[in-house]
Amino acid sequence: MERPQPTIPVDGAEIRTRRKELGLSRDECAEAAGISGPYLSQLETGARRAMRPPTYKRLRTVLQIQQDDRQLLAPHEEPEHRKDTTDGRHEGAGRPHPDPG
Repeated sequence: MERPQPTIPVDGAEIRTRRKELGLSRDECAEAAGISGPYLSQLETGARRAMRPPTYKRLRTVLQIQQDDRQLLAPHEEPEHRKDTTDGRHEGAGRPHPDPG
C-alpha cells in the first residue's frame, strides 16, 4: 500500500499577516505560489490546516520566509490522547460536587 504524502501543518493567520505585510492580494500571492485563490483563502481561514511540502515551499518563497524560519508553521499541539489531567481524573469524568452537609 502506498503511504500518503506528508503534510506540513501551517498557521493560516500568520500566512495572511505576512501576505498583507508584503502588500500582496490573495490572488497575487496565490498565483505566484502556483495555487488557487480559494485554496489560499481556506489556508488563511483555517478551513485547511496543512500543505504538501512542495506547495508550502512555493508559498514560503513568495512570502519571503527563509527555509529554517518557523513563522508560517502551526504551533506544536500535544495530541488529544496524551493530554495530562493534573488532578488524576479521567478526561470526561464529572467534577465532584461539594457536600452541602
